Amino acid sequence: MTDSQHPAPQRVCPICKAPADINNQAFPFCSPRCRLIDLNQWMEGRYSVTRPLDPQDIDEGQTGGDDVAPP
Repeated sequence: MTDSQHPAPQRVCPICKAPADINNQAFPFCSPRCRLIDLNQWMEGRYSVTRPLDPQDIDEGQTGGDDVAPP
């Protein structure tokens, strides 16, 4: 089977919950607007890293949602 027969899993924008296309330049957001909203929330201190990052986390790509406190 080809890739066209296996559609990519549907992902949602973490800001507005609209579908987010993996081929979109703003991914994982649905649009540049949602990407900027998220950046602004980081800059205002609404998110925080709850523990120091271990170099192994970065090497293995294990910096998932458990390291970020929700707003």
